[in-house]
Amino acid sequence: MKAPVTRATIGIAALVAIAILANWLVSLTPFGNRGVDFTENRIYTLSDGTKSILGDLDTPVTIRYYASRSVESLPGQLKLHMKHVDDLLREYSSLSNGKLRIENIDPEPDTDAEDSANLDGIRPISENNLYLGIAISALDKKVILPFLNPNEETMLEYQISKAVAEVSTPVKPVIGIMSALNLAGTPAMMQGQRPQPAWVIYQQLQQSFELKDLGMTPKKIDPNEITALLLFHPAEISKQSEYLVDQYLLGGGTVVACLDAHSVAAQMVGGQPNPMTGQAGAPTISTLPTLLGAWGIDFTSNQVLADPVHATALGGNRKGIAVLSLPQSAMPQKDNIIIKGIESVTFYLPGAFKRKGGGGVAANSLIRSSTSAGFVDSRRASQLDPTLDTSMKAEGTAFDLVTHLSGNFKTAFPDGKPKQETPEAAPPENKEKKEDAPKDNSLKQAVKPGNVFLIADVDAFFDRFAYNVQNFGGMQVANPANGNAALLLNLLDQATGSEYLIGSRSRAATRRPFTVIQEMEAEFNKEVGSKIEDFQAKLQETQTKLQNLQAQKAQGSELFLSPEQEAEIAKLREQQVDYARLTRELQKDLRRQKDKLAGKITLLNVAAMPALVILFGLALFLKRRSSTRAR
Repeated sequence: MKAPVTRATIGIAALVAIAILANWLVSLTPFGNRGVDFTENRIYTLSDGTKSILGDLDTPVTIRYYASRSVESLPGQLKLHMKHVDDLLREYSSLSNGKLRIENIDPEPDTDAEDSANLDGIRPISENNLYLGIAISALDKKVILPFLNPNEETMLEYQISKAVAEVSTPVKPVIGIMSALNLAGTPAMMQGQRPQPAWVIYQQLQQSFELKDLGMTPKKIDPNEITALLLFHPAEISKQSEYLVDQYLLGGGTVVACLDAHSVAAQMVGGQPNPMTGQAGAPTISTLPTLLGAWGIDFTSNQVLADPVHATALGGNRKGIAVLSLPQSAMPQKDNIIIKGIESVTFYLPGAFKRKGGGGVAANSLIRSSTSAGFVDSRRASQLDPTLDTSMKAEGTAFDLVTHLSGNFKTAFPDGKPKQETPEAAPPENKEKKEDAPKDNSLKQAVKPGNVFLIADVDAFFDRFAYNVQNFGGMQVANPANGNAALLLNLLDQATGSEYLIGSRSRAATRRPFTVIQEMEAEFNKEVGSKIEDFQAKLQETQTKLQNLQAQKAQGSELFLSPEQEAEIAKLREQQVDYARLTRELQKDLRRQKDKLAGKITLLNVAAMPALVILFGLALFLKRRSSTRAR
């Protein structure tokens, strides 16, 4: 009897050892860090854009992950977030084909690890020397995420992927600019005159991008050279220039077009009237007449959009019905990276986009008006005409103010490159030797998917409307007045970071509220609150009756309460006891329901998986037994 028992014991021990060793060996391979994601929003699965960025890496990238794991007083929320970062970075490493290396560093006080964190620009976030940040580097480029805030968990993947794409790109992205406005500023026109400074938004763009001024009549726009093309108030753009934009887009380029129905900035030069003429430096209206139609978009530019729902209260008790303050409720895509975190934007006398179909590309609205919006005369709107409040007619539909078009675009010029509108005098034609017409090599279909971002306002990024600019000791300090600058910077940041990041969205949070219990508590508060309000109303009514009874008493003739008063007080006390008892019963009932629900959840967590394993084992046993009997 001992031998079989011994053999069985040894066999079981061997199976356990094999299972442990096999699990350990598999965990050392890339497959050991992968699994199946059954969560509702696939919160443990990297996006396709991140996978493409990691798959295309041709330069080794190092991520130094600084996390204070040895701190005893580490908050529970940070512990959970730290574990989530661990899992996320492990997934990054497994999908990078060995091109991405993770260095886990615990910067304890007075150690080389702490010195490394300081050199990388990672600083402690509390007096307890608590670190939680990463430094991403490749070659001579480095991006620092000094603190991985648990409250920004949904942005974590985007921030890391963007940083990886940035450090693995050898040069700064190039933004080509076509504008009828002088964004870069101008020197003084004459002695003693102050120069016109560059727009603040232009100065901010210079910090992150290489800006290339193409003018309004470029000869070529190469998508291999220009990462993104910014059309900033392209007033009176020629068909030849539109054609170049069209070909750039069909080659897989990204276009950001800021158009306007009435630009205040165009009437001014750097905030001052033009010193030479005193008049506007550029037309107030800008549009893309040929391109927008081909993209299936209609842009209303002969009037400005007014929206009483989003009208802005201005100084002097004036109302800007066409000065739109657009909160997050006007941003339908809450998880879009471009608008996430932006509380509100303000548009000044904007135009509006309307989809008419036929463009063959996807259109996603980022910012929209309300359905109460309508169009009004731009001159009267600029003068804040109060009669517009009553004379404006709502269109009954919401209009796009910022929209994103993506996909394989079709050309807006099916007949090829348009002829010059004002051709130069040609030399006399040699009738004896006539050259053949040049071959049309223009693209008719997209060779790569393209992206177009349309913004219905230019003034939103003008210094006067986007920033609070102050001078301190001769130094200019500009603080954002709203989310306008962040909107354009976010948009260009995403458009130039990587083609895989365009249109990316934030992730769902791993920490999810227990909505069932929250709903129970809300229902309890609603029910008990209504009872308490009812009690307080009756209490006030009783007190009023007591005052009336007291007023009816003879002055100074009675020293004691009347029977009516005593009855009212007794009734009041009975009600007070009844409602206190009712409240306690409801609270006990809520606790019983929460305990019952918690018990069910615990049972499911503890017993569900073992039960499934047991059932699977029994089914397999019965199947094998039936197969054995059949033999």
